[in-house]
Amino acid sequence: MAAEHRLEVLANADAVATRGAELIAEVSRDVAEHGDRFELAASGGRTPWAMYGQLEDQTMDWQWTEIFQTDERVAPSGSDERNLTHLILSLSLEAQMALRPMPVGEPELEEAAERYGNSLPEAFDLIHLGLGPDGHTASLVPGDPVLEVDDRRVAVTEGEYQGTRRMTLTFLELARARRLLWIVTGEEKREPLGKLLARDRSIPAGRVEFSDSLILADREAAPDAA
Repeated sequence: MAAEHRLEVLANADAVATRGAELIAEVSRDVAEHGDRFELAASGGRTPWAMYGQLEDQTMDWQWTEIFQTDERVAPSGSDERNLTHLILSLSLEAQMALRPMPVGEPELEEAAERYGNSLPEAFDLIHLGLGPDGHTASLVPGDPVLEVDDRRVAVTEGEYQGTRRMTLTFLELARARRLLWIVTGEEKREPLGKLLARDRSIPAGRVEFSDSLILADREAAPDAA
């Protein structure tokens, strides 16, 4: 029987951010108790900025933490379009040292994606994912051939999405994660969240395979049945 997503509904986006930061820190401490590095993949978009900002209030050993990216826009360094730009602004100075950015500034993107894939841990302890109004997650976007990549851990979109090409973890890589943590807020996410919970493969997020998946949603995003 296929695994099911667990859904936790909180009052508002601020509560989701706080709970998300607490859970990331909890997983990091659990990993540390076993003497291992905590390896996290962080998604972009506006929704998680507040969550990342609250990590400095949590007890985490940043020297034993690595933060990779689930996806990144192919845009100049420092650009407001880059997920990395906002990660840096959200994280404390100590946490920034743990960042392992996607190499989207290199001229040969496919080769850069392969090298980044080779640098990833055997399996992430935690991958944070978001959910777009169109059902995309990471940069696994509707209609792009990147959805069919099944032989690489990291790939590049063939076309542009909202003005840029993207580098992204593939479905193959998401399925390897020990845990997934979804952050979903806002009324415009209600329909795609219903499809995600139903594992509806008509949206990219519905195609993600997992062994342990927790969705944190605010009341605006939660389906009526939640």
